[in-house]
Amino acid sequence: MSSLTRLETKDEFIWLDRFDPRARILAAIMIALVVIFLSGITTLVAGFVAALFLVLSIGFDYQTLIKRLLAFEGFVLLLIGFLPFTVSGDSLFVVFGWTASEQGVDRAVVIFLRSNIIVLSMLSLLGTLEPEELGHGMSRLGVPQKFAHLFLMTARYLDVLLDEYQRLRLAMKARAFHARTDLHTWRSYGWLIGMLLVRSMERSQRVVKAMKCRGFQGQFYLLDDRVWRAGDSLAMGCLALVLLFLCLVEFL
Repeated sequence: MSSLTRLETKDEFIWLDRFDPRARILAAIMIALVVIFLSGITTLVAGFVAALFLVLSIGFDYQTLIKRLLAFEGFVLLLIGFLPFTVSGDSLFVVFGWTASEQGVDRAVVIFLRSNIIVLSMLSLLGTLEPEELGHGMSRLGVPQKFAHLFLMTARYLDVLLDEYQRLRLAMKARAFHARTDLHTWRSYGWLIGMLLVRSMERSQRVVKAMKCRGFQGQFYLLDDRVWRAGDSLAMGCLALVLLFLCLVEFL
């Protein structure tokens, strides 16, 4: 199975599978575009609650979800942790001689809410799609064929490269390699990356030859039978109304 496979969920709760992948991709794009322009704390909190409800309603495997969120939150907190001390404005509190401004805290909260809404929405709408479904959906939406092919091939062979990396690491351990902060360790890691690149190139050449032997002429034929239904149009219309309401609350 690919490393880009969908997040684990309880099958009986995946009501999103009823919708066409194109609708889910468009919904994720619409949410991201609208949330980027929102700056009111009230509207962002409402959006965050809605995104959190969406995640909980489809029965995510909580361990996988928490792991991915923790990796993202660590980056975001590191990014916004300095904003209160670098944005000028009214003094709010002082830490070790550094003055945090009220405007900086507000901007940090806004960025935190924006990023989490987008990530939760992406995990819900796109993270529960199989890579093949996501690739086919992008292709049917008019995404350039080369990009769709690149995405599908990456989803297919990323796990193969991971297996190759693990075999090389196992071979290093069998030769009593232990990572240290010395020149030998860095040189060994350099050889590891180099061998991984060489073997990846060899594998790609074999794959290209195999595809040509099967008559590949630069185009994948989409054989899935998913069609756009009235329910997809209704869901997109409801989402558009909700986003429009948030925009009205923001600007009025």
